[in-house]
Amino acid sequence: MSTTDIKEVVKEKYGQAALRIKTGGSSCCGAAPASGLSCDPITSNLYDASQGKEVPEEAMLASLGCGNPTALAELKPGEVVLDLGSGGGIDVLLSARRVGPTGKVYGLDMTGEMLALANENKRKAGADNVEFLKGEIENVPLPDNAADVIISNCVINLSADKDRVLREAFRVLKPGGRLAVSDVVTRGVIPNEIRQKVLLWVGCIAGALDETDYRSKLKAVGFEQVEVEPTRVYKVNDAREFLSSAGIDVDEIAAQVHEKFMSAFVRAVKPVNSTPCCGPTCCN
Repeated sequence: MSTTDIKEVVKEKYGQAALRIKTGGSSCCGAAPASGLSCDPITSNLYDASQGKEVPEEAMLASLGCGNPTALAELKPGEVVLDLGSGGGIDVLLSARRVGPTGKVYGLDMTGEMLALANENKRKAGADNVEFLKGEIENVPLPDNAADVIISNCVINLSADKDRVLREAFRVLKPGGRLAVSDVVTRGVIPNEIRQKVLLWVGCIAGALDETDYRSKLKAVGFEQVEVEPTRVYKVNDAREFLSSAGIDVDEIAAQVHEKFMSAFVRAVKPVNSTPCCGPTCCN
């Protein structure tokens, strides 16, 4: 698929998800689960009960991520935060409470339906230090050195141009700023046909980077203190019922799926004395 085609697919899936939220529905990281099946373990139990009380119910229902970056980013009062692919706004609203009235949180999303849902959740939450922006994570509509922290929740893997996303993140962060994202990563060689089958289970896996490649791309852009920490390692039995219902012989692919896909918390820091990267790996 071309970059344009991928973006249109993502817009359609997440736009439909936003509309389902209005009727009390949810989704499974951009892929619709089989009838009667839950989305475990990808999207469930990411937020504790106390966090659920901090945001409108629709923001919680619209959580399509694979982690909880707000719990791991160690946000401080007064910081400026940018959420790449903010969806219904749950991580933006949770971040807004942590940075307080002297801080600011931007949510960036390209899907009109999600932005409408997010702004409604902002209104319900009374979050005056929040601003939702329409745009693409490959072209962030903010100036250089604008944010102290960039978060994201199972979105970067959906981009067809991850190098550009990471360059933009580096550009927008202030010197000394930090990247703190949850994302799906892979470990080891996984044949493409296996990725496509598992795509039925969780829509974000097909574009997931190998954990080693993720580290390399971050370092190539200029980030330091790069860490990729698995938070949930998916076992074949996690997807057995789901994939079997789609007519896939799970035992046949078990060895190529078991513990090869995982949610991870990805950390990196923009050096205090940094200059824009201008080599063949990171320039336009």
